[in-house]
Amino acid sequence: MLHGRQMPNHYALRDINLVSISSPVGTQIPHAVGAAWAMKHRGDKAVAIVYFGDGATSQGDFHVGMNFAGVFKAPVVFLCKNNQWAISVPLGHQTASKSLAVKAHAYGFEGVRVDGNDALAVFAATKAAADRARSGGGPTLVECLTYRMGPHSSSDDPTRYRKPEEVELWKQRDPVERFRRYLEGKGLYDKAWDDAVHKEIDDAITAAVRHAEKVPAPPSETVFTDVYADLPWHIREQMEEFTKGGFRRRPEDMGEFPL
Repeated sequence: MLHGRQMPNHYALRDINLVSISSPVGTQIPHAVGAAWAMKHRGDKAVAIVYFGDGATSQGDFHVGMNFAGVFKAPVVFLCKNNQWAISVPLGHQTASKSLAVKAHAYGFEGVRVDGNDALAVFAATKAAADRARSGGGPTLVECLTYRMGPHSSSDDPTRYRKPEEVELWKQRDPVERFRRYLEGKGLYDKAWDDAVHKEIDDAITAAVRHAEKVPAPPSETVFTDVYADLPWHIREQMEEFTKGGFRRRPEDMGEFPL
């Protein structure tokens, strides 16, 4: 599905209708709204859900998608993972709103804010939003308040812009450990089962990595595919030249930037 062209954390799985995002921030939001609008036209009782961070709410794609969804009551759930940092930009420098959830009201639909480190709260809010969308009630913005514990990427150094005490405070709110304690309190936690699941997942990841390392790089000509349903003439011409080994950019075609 991805043909090896996406970053390793841009997941996709056709079996469960999980569509990959791309690195430009927020571009998946209009895509999700479009998919929801199409499902509504077909009469499907399906719902689109799109995940994004707080940084994406500062992008035009967020507002365009929210406005369209509100006007046409598209069956879509906007799930914002508000981890409070858009790389090094804190939430307070991104918006003057009291919350991100409140932004939904301007577009004519409901916005709710939940504890993003509470698995059951997130499930309940998301299910309510999906049920509302499926029944024709239109979209919902679910803001999950959480925290990004590590760096944004391997080139990011969060110690330059946030205090260690802040990180330590949120470390105490770890959602996995919190849910484990909840299950223990309910008498539902089994350490042997937990250890077995961890081993099963570790083994599956190891096997997947070994398999991926053996897969050859995708053919170069796949750069032309998955963009248009029907290739325009100029792209088809480029592809034919490329596959015949004759694709070269002439200096006169480059204007002031010859190769």
